[in-house]
Amino acid sequence: MPSENQNDICIASEIISTAMRILRLGPICDSCFGRQFAMLGTGMTNSERGRSIKTVMAMSADLCDSEEAEVLRALAPSCRQARLRLGVEGVDETCWVCLGQMHPERLEELADRAVEALSGIECSRFLVGTFMSGILAENEELLLADGCSKHAEPMKSEINREVGKLIALKSGKQPDLSNPEVVVHIHLSDGHIEIQIQPLYIYGRYRKLQRGFPQTRWPCRVCGGKGCERCGNTGRMYQESVDELIRGPVVEAADAEDTVFHGAGREDIDARMLGSGRPFVVEVVRPRKRDLDLNALRDEINRRCSGKVEVSDLIFVDKSMVETVKNERFEKTYEAVVEISAHVDEEKLKSALSKLVGFVEQRTPTRVSHRRADKVRRRAVYSAGLEELNGQMAKITVRCDSGLYVKELISGDGGRTRPSLAELLGSDARVVELDVIDVGGVSDAQVTRIS
Repeated sequence: MPSENQNDICIASEIISTAMRILRLGPICDSCFGRQFAMLGTGMTNSERGRSIKTVMAMSADLCDSEEAEVLRALAPSCRQARLRLGVEGVDETCWVCLGQMHPERLEELADRAVEALSGIECSRFLVGTFMSGILAENEELLLADGCSKHAEPMKSEINREVGKLIALKSGKQPDLSNPEVVVHIHLSDGHIEIQIQPLYIYGRYRKLQRGFPQTRWPCRVCGGKGCERCGNTGRMYQESVDELIRGPVVEAADAEDTVFHGAGREDIDARMLGSGRPFVVEVVRPRKRDLDLNALRDEINRRCSGKVEVSDLIFVDKSMVETVKNERFEKTYEAVVEISAHVDEEKLKSALSKLVGFVEQRTPTRVSHRRADKVRRRAVYSAGLEELNGQMAKITVRCDSGLYVKELISGDGGRTRPSLAELLGSDARVVELDVIDVGGVSDAQVTRIS
């Protein structure tokens, strides 16, 4: 069996052999050279690693007279010690791999541009990403193929790391691979710096105090948002929405480009959302300010939207809360004023309501069939009670699954919902007014807060 010393000699010989193959390809800077051995040794930059290997090779050449000239000639274009040994004047030639992109002055320049681009953007955590030009990518592929190193790392990784360290030093911001607030994109082709600002997510609840406007922006059905006579050239079916009423104060406070609204379901346009409100997450797009006073923001939204929309319980959350709010099956409680076509006594009405409790099958309602898939949904009714009866007008409450169409639970929608109150009474029935008075909340365990 080979001894430990023999193994060490074999490994060292492999490194030198690989290094010679790389050097024969052309002049190579310390960083690109050291990057081919990035997985060997710790506590060094690739530039330091490459310089060390070149130094060892130049020193070894003095001990091997037969190989001295070949090694030194291979080193000379990018190693001062080799040039001195050969008596050749000059400076290091431009690296054929990175074309000078890994030069310390170039990395410093890229970092300075990034810090300038970050000015005016509130953030404490960043990530660097690099877009390679075509020729640099080709050069790296050639180097890996012909140099045959088994210990290399990508050029992108080194640039991201080294420029990231310089940005951190110059700005005081911290690199963060998992949860950055901004991503600094470096375009090596022209040195352009692009800043990708990560969204800010704010969770809360809203109450809709008036009827007649939707939860989210609704493009005009006729023109698709382009503007036409039907929509008064606004491109919208409705001129206000919960989304847009909240949007203005949020955009101003965060100096953002826009918002995206994510609600835990939605109420009908002609329904109010009362009680403690409906859970929502507002996604703030490209916010230049992140350190927001959410109490002040809540007060400003409520001041501007007075009598229309009211928000509460605003907290910062992470992106996962969007999926939680959108996909969680919340129980909901409705209060409905119902008109019944024929006189009905109180006990019969109470009996009919009790028979609604259980599972209901609903085919997509006629009123939304133009924008929803035509399918049968099975939803649960947990309770249905009579609050008040005055002639042919009744006020009832229904607690049910998320996604149940309450209006059709009352009317039957021509038999598309069964059972229905109209079917059980044997008389036509329709909802005159509808309010959502409770939406099951997100538990503390589900809320991923951002401190």
